[in-house]
Amino acid sequence: MKFEAATIKDIAIALGLSTSTVSRALRDSHEISIATKQLVLEYATRINYHPNPIALSLKEKRSRSIGVIVAEIANSFFSQAINGIESVAKDKGYNVMISQTHESFDKEVMTLQYLASRSIDGLLISVSSGTENLDHLKALHERGFPIVFFDRIVEEIQTHKVMVDNFRGAYDATLHLINKGYKHIAVIAGPENLSISRERIAGYREALAHTRVKPGKALIKYSRYAGLQLQEVEQAVSQLLKLRPRPDAIFTASDKLTTNCMRVLKSKGIRIPQDIALVGFSNSDLIELLHPPLTVVRQPAFEMGQIATQLLLQLIESKKPVKEFERKILNTNLIIQASS
Repeated sequence: MKFEAATIKDIAIALGLSTSTVSRALRDSHEISIATKQLVLEYATRINYHPNPIALSLKEKRSRSIGVIVAEIANSFFSQAINGIESVAKDKGYNVMISQTHESFDKEVMTLQYLASRSIDGLLISVSSGTENLDHLKALHERGFPIVFFDRIVEEIQTHKVMVDNFRGAYDATLHLINKGYKHIAVIAGPENLSISRERIAGYREALAHTRVKPGKALIKYSRYAGLQLQEVEQAVSQLLKLRPRPDAIFTASDKLTTNCMRVLKSKGIRIPQDIALVGFSNSDLIELLHPPLTVVRQPAFEMGQIATQLLLQLIESKKPVKEFERKILNTNLIIQASS
């Protein structure tokens, strides 16, 4: 038997009222008596009536839904950001449609087309590692579609952006390794086309510059898929281990790079930190349970999701076109543990 949701017409027939009276009662109209409102509301609750979102969206010209595109939901950073997004959206009466790109540009384009076809009111996006062509985003933005970038932002589109201080986070992590006496510090970052990769590499370089050490190109490795593919991390680590002198510390510039680098080092019998120290960006709640516990740069992912959503809803609900945009930069936190 096919499920059919209860409608205003069902309530009207059952109670012997007109559909317009039921509709006004559900909207708490002053035109309807308290007794009739109570009768309608009690029956609506009994039959599990909920307003039809499609009908509401046609009436209000708004779906009260927002889209979210991230690289991978399983990534601890993105899962925490999504929790922040949903906490604000729910309070404001918005539904959240979430999709992941798995670091694929083609998947990002298809996902954006799908979400736009579902009549979402706006979009929160952290672009994929493969995103260099922005035509799919520019086309929507130029038509006035509300978009807010978070974490992995793009400079070419003028809108609200929320990120962490990537430069400072990388600088603090590298400086910590320097202060602990490590001399040959390597870095593995995401692809160069991502602004967060460039900013984190810049922070790493600046920290080394204070010691008048210029890192050789061989010590800097880039990961096209930002650590999502283990074999890519294995290749980068293997290349670093062949260097002479061999790196005595590695700084990893993303969640997946950090955990997969630790996995690769252990598989090769490299002791952390006795042979090679490891410090990296990570929002995992399990870092204290690892052996050894990881020194990490932690990002305020939940707060980032909240702020990005607040800014998006401002764009959606604004009565006038928004021409002035905010660039929110949040601080990171270096948590020092046994891996360094």
